[in-house]
Amino acid sequence: MQDLIITIMNQFGYLGVFLLITLENVFPPIPSEVILLFGGFMTTYTKLNIIIMIIAATLGSIFGAIILYYIGKIFNKERLKKIISGKIGKVLRLKNSDIDKADEWFDKKGQKTVFICRFIPIVRSLISIPAGMSEMPLVKFLIYTTLGSLIWNTVLIIIGSIVGANWVSILTILDTYSNIVLVLLIVAFVAFVYLFYRSKMKKNKRKI
Repeated sequence: MQDLIITIMNQFGYLGVFLLITLENVFPPIPSEVILLFGGFMTTYTKLNIIIMIIAATLGSIFGAIILYYIGKIFNKERLKKIISGKIGKVLRLKNSDIDKADEWFDKKGQKTVFICRFIPIVRSLISIPAGMSEMPLVKFLIYTTLGSLIWNTVLIIIGSIVGANWVSILTILDTYSNIVLVLLIVAFVAFVYLFYRSKMKKNKRKI
């Protein structure tokens, strides 16, 4: 995949960066680190400008985020409640009140969450879906998405331009970071599920 990304960027320049970052936001397994670091490196041996490179990458991030935001908006809170009211809810032991609590939490913490998650692999893209589900105001979503994406894109593109042909060595470090974060996310998810169902079981026992 890395070779394909480099080929597209060499052939299409800014447009290639925009399209690849858009696709990366919709399909997280595509490594944005490769796109951004190599994009920075390209500014050292081509006529491509580092500022325009950052703008192209950030516009791609915003466009991809908007796509997922509206996908989340399609599967809004009311539709989730209908799903939870069926067999899936019984199997997962979820109630409509659980959806309301999650929605209330996102209403309070959503803005900071959208911003912070722009620096976390995989979650960086997927956070747009719950933002849409909770019907976070689009303007606020775009502000925090733009700020977070701009910082992430700027840092990696500048690093790529500084290290030049050695950008692959930085990629190795970022791969390690991504793997560590992924393991931590899995552990956190398992712990959350365990604690969530444990608290529900305690409540059910009290009722009995």
